[in-house]
Amino acid sequence: MPLPQKQIYTTADYWSLPEGQRAELIDGQFYSMAPPDFIHQKLVSVLHYAIFHHIKTNKGDCEVIPAPFAVNLDQDDKTWVEPDLSVVCDKGKLDRRGCMGAPDWIIEVVSPSSSTADYIVKLLKYRMAGVREYWIVNPMKRAVQVYYFEGEEEAGLFSFEEEIPVHIFCGFGIRVAGLLEKD
Repeated sequence: MPLPQKQIYTTADYWSLPEGQRAELIDGQFYSMAPPDFIHQKLVSVLHYAIFHHIKTNKGDCEVIPAPFAVNLDQDDKTWVEPDLSVVCDKGKLDRRGCMGAPDWIIEVVSPSSSTADYIVKLLKYRMAGVREYWIVNPMKRAVQVYYFEGEEEAGLFSFEEEIPVHIFCGFGIRVAGLLEKD
């Protein structure tokens, strides 16, 4: 839900937020970000590890970066987001502030306060900006909504128990439940 505001905010306002205050700037409007809970951070952690391991094992050129990480999604002055995980394969998009342009793959872990933004606002922004793949991980429903925006656009809903194919990495799949199981 956007914060009440009377003006359109820009990059300068985003980078002037007080230290420690997290918000996303989407189309000139600030969206507050609640602190993540344990399961949210656990999911981000295990997904980050699985993707990092796959990239490293296959000597890939992509980077996987967890939040907080600023993404100037469509390189305009009014949109800066902080996806839970960003996979960037064009390292020319990376600079000291974050990612300038659309990452190849974005994963958002839904919390009750972020569901409208994740399922509606960000879905449209990510698609229009050129993100190739977008996952919405919902720990309450133990489900992952997957969108592939390249070529023939596809969408699918997977349970945590199913192996989810990663479209941008041929032959790679993730079973979320397997990542959460204890040794």
